[in-house]
Amino acid sequence: MKQVLEFEKPIVELREKISELKKLTKGSEMDLSSEIQTLEKRLEKLESDIYSNLNPWERVQIARHANRPTTLDYVNLIFTDFIELHGDRLFGDDPSIVTGIAKFHDMPVTIIGHQRGKNTKDNIYRNFGSPHPEGYRKALRQMKLAAKFNRPIITFIDTKGAHPGKAAEERGQSEAIARNLMEMGALQVPIISVVIGEGGSGGALAIGVADQLHMLENATYSVISPEGGASILWKDSKYAEKAAESLKITASDLKKLQIIDQVIPEPQGGAHRDEQNQAEQIAKYIKQSLTELKQLTPEELIEKRWEKYKAIGLTE
Repeated sequence: MKQVLEFEKPIVELREKISELKKLTKGSEMDLSSEIQTLEKRLEKLESDIYSNLNPWERVQIARHANRPTTLDYVNLIFTDFIELHGDRLFGDDPSIVTGIAKFHDMPVTIIGHQRGKNTKDNIYRNFGSPHPEGYRKALRQMKLAAKFNRPIITFIDTKGAHPGKAAEERGQSEAIARNLMEMGALQVPIISVVIGEGGSGGALAIGVADQLHMLENATYSVISPEGGASILWKDSKYAEKAAESLKITASDLKKLQIIDQVIPEPQGGAHRDEQNQAEQIAKYIKQSLTELKQLTPEELIEKRWEKYKAIGLTE
């Protein structure tokens, strides 16, 4: 079943009315073409009005949409010759982070991304996209391998946050995240990150220290979820909508704060409406970034990366 978000219900209801009228005209002499045309124009305007005026909380809902494309969806649509690589060589493999090598326009690249499921069984297997320490250590292993063979690194961010459970803490969750932040800052190859869904806390940042960081139009990127922020600030998660506004978690807000480099447009209604189109948009921005970054020496890459993070939060 398709997931219908609360603010989309008027659109769905109007679509159903149009569908009913079309069924009535089939096999009958009734001519309702004028009424159908009027309703279709109203539907087009309603969709434009709703989707062009989304508030932060509504964008959070789109970012969490069950049918939203995942890292592996984009890998299959954007890259060729993908080979997934597993394990951190210390503890085990974590399916909530996928890593591997592939080709982008015949250029060898390393791919790393959070991976959530699209149904209950897959979500359990992927731990709902919340990595354990071995996931971050697997990612770091592939980053170092990329640096050794001079391959650009492309990461896809899509997680509510790192797994907060006891086992993750026992295996060094905070150390694994901190080490990734430190190591990524010094890697001498281009790093491009794209926030494709939710970007939550250190769990997102652990694969997001990049030379260029882009966000899909309806993605979110924040130190904490709106529900978590509301629980801390107002002692009640029902204020999540208010928290989403206050946290400045949308792509447009983060562009103003110089936290991200580019906002990647989405099809009207969200990336899940047209995966192929969305993949093409992402590929275009990755290509632009690689063209720019490949012209820099390793020393220039690191220096510009440092300058980029020093400038975060400075507005004109």
